[in-house]
Amino acid sequence: MATLATAVLTRTRFSSSSKSLFTHTLTLNHLLLPSLSAKTTYLHRRRPSFSCKGMATSTAASDTVTSPYGSWKSPITADIVSGASKRLGGTAVDGHGRLIWLESRPSEGGRGVLVLEPENPGSDPVDVTPKEFGVRSLAQEYGGGAFTVSGDFVFFVNYKDQRLYKQSLSSLGVPPVPLTPDYGGPLVSYADGILDSRFNRFISIREDRRESSLNPPTTIVSIALGSTKVQEPQVLVGGSDFYAFPRLDSKSERIAWIQWSHPNMPWDRSELWVGYISENGEIHKRICVAGGDPSLVESPTEPKWSPDGELFFITDRKNGFWNIHRWLESENKVEPVYTLDAEFARPLWVFGMNSYVFVQSHKQSSSIVCGYRRQGKSYLGIIHDLQSSTLTPLDIPFTDLDNITSGKECLYLEGASAVHPSSIAKVTLDDDKSKVVNFNIIWSSSPDSLKYSSYISKPELIEFPTEVPGQNAYAYFYPPTNPIYQANQGEKPPLLLKSHGGPTAETHGILNLSIQYWTSRGWAFADVNYGGSTGYGREYRERLLGQWGIVDVNDCCSCAKYLVASGKVDGERLCITGGSAGGYTTLASLAFRDTFKAGASLYGVGDLTLLSAETHKFESHYIDKLVGGEKELIERSPINHVDKFSCPIILFQGLEDKVVPPDQARKIYQAVKEKGVPVALVLYEGEQHGFRKAENIKFTLEQQMVFFARLIGHFSVADDITPIKIDNFDN
Repeated sequence: MATLATAVLTRTRFSSSSKSLFTHTLTLNHLLLPSLSAKTTYLHRRRPSFSCKGMATSTAASDTVTSPYGSWKSPITADIVSGASKRLGGTAVDGHGRLIWLESRPSEGGRGVLVLEPENPGSDPVDVTPKEFGVRSLAQEYGGGAFTVSGDFVFFVNYKDQRLYKQSLSSLGVPPVPLTPDYGGPLVSYADGILDSRFNRFISIREDRRESSLNPPTTIVSIALGSTKVQEPQVLVGGSDFYAFPRLDSKSERIAWIQWSHPNMPWDRSELWVGYISENGEIHKRICVAGGDPSLVESPTEPKWSPDGELFFITDRKNGFWNIHRWLESENKVEPVYTLDAEFARPLWVFGMNSYVFVQSHKQSSSIVCGYRRQGKSYLGIIHDLQSSTLTPLDIPFTDLDNITSGKECLYLEGASAVHPSSIAKVTLDDDKSKVVNFNIIWSSSPDSLKYSSYISKPELIEFPTEVPGQNAYAYFYPPTNPIYQANQGEKPPLLLKSHGGPTAETHGILNLSIQYWTSRGWAFADVNYGGSTGYGREYRERLLGQWGIVDVNDCCSCAKYLVASGKVDGERLCITGGSAGGYTTLASLAFRDTFKAGASLYGVGDLTLLSAETHKFESHYIDKLVGGEKELIERSPINHVDKFSCPIILFQGLEDKVVPPDQARKIYQAVKEKGVPVALVLYEGEQHGFRKAENIKFTLEQQMVFFARLIGHFSVADDITPIKIDNFDN
């Protein structure tokens, strides 16, 4: 079980009625001493017990109950949310056409497990990964691309030692075989691999931290498969700071890859290269296909060879949107396949993304099935006749799409919608590949979500004005929804506004039970795509360059004010939350603005200077582009402006976080505590950047709820939650 650290909070001025809501306090102390780093000490201080249920009265006119917003009882509990927090890590198809997917299980401490589709419909899926293994790569810290399936074998990265293993899918009782050396710990990581059958080797991205954990070299390597002895991988491509998407043509005569170097992130500027493979397996000739022209700003991604041997990829040249292109090899030219002001790819935060696939019609002509995103919604389409290139939308229930995998006479889609949580759907097209004839969900992160359908709040996509005249930003607004309750006449609900991470990321209007946890209890929820988010093209994405801590903060505040002015929420009960970069926006909003009355930061950035000095290689120059030099780093770091904090803050932090070091949360907590403003700190052992353990997901959710209720809510929560001690608020 993960450990919980000291919870702390300070006090400005709060009415005694707010404090009297809770008379039963549990204090959890974690002794943060080096000699006790692996241990936990719990100090319990109990007071007389109490009822945590909100006061409610039945209405005479109907069966609904009148009760203050925030006090409603809901069947969507924190236990259900944490249990429904399975994450997908990709899909693939084996040699028999059976689907394999990677799921992260909070109930098993976030362990990644490969699961095989059952042979017979109605049977249970089969766990492929032995219990002593976990599938997850730590390459570039965010990982992804942790497994590859070829025929009856799966190649995967084991979380604990980061070694690459090979496992038979037809003999699951046989233990996986290691393919890479044991370096005495998880010092070398692999990701985004592909089998090279021509030379009987496995080609993969490698991040080598043996010499330096802050600046480890990344290369494309080959791992020999024919020897009974584990051999040191051989470097095929090196010299750039980063690599991704090594992709072979069908004859293993050409290899394509993406590379980029500091100070760029892969969505700023990257390059697509092709290498020609000699008879001895070496790359003897290389050509830069895209990204090499300094006068042309672009970030190519996702290269893929067609069945006919043509190279396709996605780039955002000219129109600023990631569109599908093709390489004319004989002329070394690039041409668009289809041009649309829509994003056909996502930013390369994780390895192994798969946004499009090739399919064959009954006429044996190649087409591309692809996902694309416009104005907050995803679509599935097919590009017929790759010469004339027409895009035909395919009708599916999903409004959000991630990866697409080509199966045996079918497609597998990773997606979601306002009524579907993260899911895998099996999709069958007609013979002409122009119409969906069957759509069947075969995996769901929350298979029981349908039973809560009457409690589900549907998102409304809102467009609101920002502080820059003529510029708008976007958010999803979720109103309070519960069939049993109604609020008192004239009351407006409290708002929890979420700032997403990244910050180059995007929030999607899909069924997320952690959001429904709030709305079904009487909270309004806003999920903001501030300037800098992806999904709206390069121009929108680059609003944040040099402006992090300004544009995102302004947009979050503008969204909250817009909702207040629209009469949708209570202007005196505005709260903000966010994780990672969203945690920074949360802290910056509380330090530099007076819009919000309380906030929660999950593994958030408090000290930009410290982050710039200590963060991992992938993002080590990211902050330079987002903020600027030393002066700006100091000015925009909330830790340097503690005197400006005036409302309650609760912080949650993993002790093994290498993206945002734990000292950031500790420093914010200590400084705010000394100032006298309410603050609480919760530290989790065994957690990295983002929480994966069910008990920690549950605890974080519940403590945010109780924290806000006690300090600004003016209501009692209906759930039986023991609140942690709040320094400078609790005696």
